[in-house]
This record gives sequence, C-alpha cells and structure tokens, in this order.
Amino acid sequence: MNVISFSRAAAWTGLMALALGAQTALAEPLVYVPLGGENKIVAVDAATDEIVDTLTGPAAVHGLAGTPDGQFLIAGSFETRASDGEAVAKPAGVSEDEHAAHHGAASPDARNAVAEVSTVSVVRTVDGSVVRRIDVPGAVHHVAVSDDGRFAVVTHPNAGSISAIDLGSYEVVATVATGPLPNYAAFAPGGDRLYVSNAGNDTVSEIDTARWIVRSNTVVGGSPEHIVLSRDGVTLYVNNVDDGTVSVVEVGDQTVVKTIRLETALHGIDLSDDGGALFIAVLGGDKVVAIDLATGAQRSVSSAPAPYHLAVIRGTGKLYVSSADEPKIWVIDQRDLRIRGEIQIGGKGHQMVQGAGG
Repeated sequence: MNVISFSRAAAWTGLMALALGAQTALAEPLVYVPLGGENKIVAVDAATDEIVDTLTGPAAVHGLAGTPDGQFLIAGSFETRASDGEAVAKPAGVSEDEHAAHHGAASPDARNAVAEVSTVSVVRTVDGSVVRRIDVPGAVHHVAVSDDGRFAVVTHPNAGSISAIDLGSYEVVATVATGPLPNYAAFAPGGDRLYVSNAGNDTVSEIDTARWIVRSNTVVGGSPEHIVLSRDGVTLYVNNVDDGTVSVVEVGDQTVVKTIRLETALHGIDLSDDGGALFIAVLGGDKVVAIDLATGAQRSVSSAPAPYHLAVIRGTGKLYVSSADEPKIWVIDQRDLRIRGEIQIGGKGHQMVQGAGG
C-alpha cells in the first residue's frame, strides 16, 4: 500500500493540474473515507473493496467531498487553532469532538467563533498533494460541493454557521448563520439553492447561493442531521436523530409531506442509483434499512455494532456503511441487502465520497 504524506511545502503546488487535467493512475472507481482522529483518508477500490492508498496530512477530517471531475477532494478539519496561529486545546479524544458535533455542545460566543479557525484542504487525487489550504471560521463537520464545481460549503456546528468557498479563487466568499448546530449540507441541481440541517433547533435552512442568504427555514423532527436530496431536486430526506424519524420535505414550498418512523437513533442516509429506494443507517437498532419509496415497504439487514455513515457507490450496486464502534465498513448489496464483505479501515469512517470512475 502506497502511503502519501502531505507536506506544507506542497500546499501551494498543483495549480497546473487544473489546466492539464491530470488523471489518476489508481484503480477505479475509488471511494475516499476520512478517519477523523486518525488523521488519515483511505482510498478504497470499490471494484475489489480493498484499500489502495492512505493519504495523511490534513488533521481530524470528518467532512469530505469531491469535485465533479474527480480531480480534487475538499477536506474539512474538526481541529481548530487560534486565528493568531496558536494552537487551541483539543479534547482528550475523538469521542469528545464527536459529542460536540452531534449532541449540542454549547456554541462559543461570536468572539470565540471568529478567534478560532480550522483549515480546509484542497487535495489533488492523482498524487495526494495539497494544492490549497483555506482557513475558515470554526471547526468543520461536513462538506458539500455544487454539481458545477463552483462552490464548496462547510458546516460549523459549534459556530452556528456555514462557510462558502469559491473553488475558482479558493476564497471564502460568505459565512452564513443558519441556526444552532448546522450539521449537513446538500446543493440543489445547478447549485442555486443549498439545504442545511440545523440539529440545535430542528430546522432545515434553504439558502440562496446567489446572495448567500437564508430564504426560509422548515421545521422537521428532533435533531436533524444527515440529509439527501433527490436527483431532480424536488424532495429532501432528513434524518432526525432524536426522533428516530425521516422527514420527507417537498422543497418547492418547504413542506413536510411525510414522516417515516424508525423509532431509534439514525445516522447515514442515501438514495439508490435509480432513486427508488432510500437507505438509512439505524445506529440505535444495529441495522441498515431500505425503504421502497413507491410502496413504503421496508427491508433491513443486521449490521452490528452501530452502523454510522452510509454511501451508495454509484454504478456498483453496493452500499458502504461504516461502524461507529469498530474500524470497518460493511459492503452491502443494494438489491437484496446481503452483506458482501467487510473492509478493515483502521479507524472510524466519516463522510465518504466516491471519486473517479463512478
């Protein structure tokens, strides 16, 4: 296994790749899995379900997204430091920052939020080099990239805001207050709207990305976290962790049209390749559930312990589901929910992203 180490000297290199369109020499398709406190991102060949690379450098990456061309990863760090460059004391272990991100730790006041920054790294997938490092105001939990590749957005749960980064200039163009504990973000097709779950006040914010303002807030269930938007941009599915429910939101009029009840703590969520099935990691029930969106029928497979982040691997017929308690990913068949294998990843897998070849 090839281990690629990021160095500070590489931070300002790689711009030529934007013009040349460098192509990855690794196996395809690839799935990148950040390991949080392990300070690593592993690259998995989804054809073989084997780790083919380990990327090290950006610290405490929980949020990860990719550009549409597959050439770059946008990696957000949960590790903060003072804006004057001095290190800020970190929690003793990963479990503490996880608790802060997920369970409503007190948000800092505005002065502290501005005084502390974290780093978003732009990573070139062909060789693992960091081509830019961008400071943002506060720890980053999750990341989203618009389908035109113009913007990346990162959520700051302990600052009550999101930051928008222009991927052409690598500048933070807006920081928008959405609500307490913003958790997950999803762009609408075309990138003109952004949806952000606010776990601290049970809402989802709709943001106008032309002006970077909150247009509306929709009340959903208790502690909304992971979300997924339908391919046509019409329907948003919201995991409500405290309720054990999924809110189905029609985004045109911001109305909750249905509530799916699963009765215990949830985490990851995604849609099947054809959009006809919704997959949910039921963390509190040690299972993964598939819901037929046409009939409402539910199927499930036992996945113990603690199924966590979940990602449909496009074009493969597979789901990847990480465990919150063990350093592994389950490989699950989308069609029949059969567990096809496990991948030992060496840490807790957070926001997974499919790269080249998908």
